[in-house]
Amino acid sequence: MHPAFSVIFLTTLIGVGQGLFLAIFTGQSYSAVELLPSENSIQFYAIGSMIALAFLFAGLVASLFHLGRPERAWRAATKWRTSWLAREVIVLPIVMCLVCLYGLMHYFGWDTMLFTSKTGAHLQLTLIVGGLGVIATFALFLCTGMIYAAIKFLQEWASPLTVINYLLLGTASGFVLATAFSSYSAPGLVTFYGIWATIITIAALLTRSAALLRNARIKYKSSMQTAIGVRHNQIQQKSMGFMGGSVNTRDFFHHQPRLFMKSIKWVFMLLTFFLPLLFLWFGIEQPNGAMLMMAFLVQYTGLIAERWFFFAQANHPQNLYYQAI
Repeated sequence: MHPAFSVIFLTTLIGVGQGLFLAIFTGQSYSAVELLPSENSIQFYAIGSMIALAFLFAGLVASLFHLGRPERAWRAATKWRTSWLAREVIVLPIVMCLVCLYGLMHYFGWDTMLFTSKTGAHLQLTLIVGGLGVIATFALFLCTGMIYAAIKFLQEWASPLTVINYLLLGTASGFVLATAFSSYSAPGLVTFYGIWATIITIAALLTRSAALLRNARIKYKSSMQTAIGVRHNQIQQKSMGFMGGSVNTRDFFHHQPRLFMKSIKWVFMLLTFFLPLLFLWFGIEQPNGAMLMMAFLVQYTGLIAERWFFFAQANHPQNLYYQAI
């Protein structure tokens, strides 16, 4: 497939926003059961939520560049019964509203104490709203991943690993950003977020490697033989049937040499996993906010390369006809 940068930025930006919100809510949840000290609501929870909202909004804006008529985008939601894309269109604004409400409640102090146990554990109103936001966030990860995993004829995507990788990569980038953010707004949480960021990044490395291994071993259902209904072993295409290009040749193939595809695979593995982990460990040991921010920036650059490769690796069956001669 031909990767569209609008979709690449959509999926990576909202992934960061979702992951950052999950990280912030995780910190408050640990504080609620006295496993972490409470942080300043405005300085950490409110500002952190607004940063997450900014990433979600940036992803939404990026998606508009993929549309021929952006003013008609709302119509996609009418197909929610059968389309994962329509469900994503519905769930994304819900996530944004809940993240915004969560941040505003912390900013203005609308945080009623609902329950306190003898051990000191407590339940606040923001935890209820945040919990709803977490459910919506996981639903958004599911919708985004299933847009691609549900396309059965693109065998590289048609796997549960697609959804898992969207979830883990987005969450990892959010926790890495939370580690950098906490170094400036809540230094006591740097180690906490750094450990979680390391664990999730390693988990994402394992599942993404599993997807690469799976895709390298795919036995394609479509071939030259199945395309024309002939079982002969030696079938050779002589012509595409025309000399010029078309939407089929532009949108369903990446037009990059094999060496480039092999190179970008190792580039995104290095930038998304290995270098960020290295920067994280150095940043936690120091601690060094600039080093932790570098970990996030390097990882996000790697995610752009990873998402480009994800789209480009998908081999559309129509390329049997439009392949280069």
